[in-house]
Amino acid sequence: MALTTLDPRTALVVIDLQAGIASAPTVPYPGSEVVARSVELADAFRAHGLPVVLVRVSFAADGADAVPGRNEMSGAGGRVRPEGWDVIVPELSGHPGDITVTKHNWGAFHGTDLDVQLRRRGVTQIVLTGIATSIGVESTARAAHEHGYHVTLATDAMSDMAEETHRNSVERIFPRLGETGTTAEILELLAKTRG
Repeated sequence: MALTTLDPRTALVVIDLQAGIASAPTVPYPGSEVVARSVELADAFRAHGLPVVLVRVSFAADGADAVPGRNEMSGAGGRVRPEGWDVIVPELSGHPGDITVTKHNWGAFHGTDLDVQLRRRGVTQIVLTGIATSIGVESTARAAHEHGYHVTLATDAMSDMAEETHRNSVERIFPRLGETGTTAEILELLAKTRG
């Protein structure tokens, strides 16, 4: 399905492009490409006066605010992380008008003020980018859909730890939550609707 439109108040929401995540090995795109495409989108959104939201994941040093519960991937929430792992990559940071949201879960809505920040600005649609496709991006897309936002997913501005999980999200999950397109397609639609 082709992209149809971008609402007058659309926000870019960038998931977990921070030092400790953007530098990890990802497929099908390396983190550097995901960052570069997210920067292109962020610059365009800022130029059109549209909100840019930078979401980062962080936990207390002792892991006390990490997601509880047993799973088969032990130590994911409570492990010790290096200093600065949760700092937004420099290519995206340093823009005073951007909104920064810190999450302690996979998705950017639960336990944060993201919904309030978007609604107070009259946002009705979000464009999502980030790492990892099947975790933070998909969780946020699901919640955005449940909150009633129109969702657009920049499929070449996201990546994952495994090709099959990325592909499953892009091919099977995202078409049920919104519309998908490349960075170039989204930029072209943004230019057309804001021209």
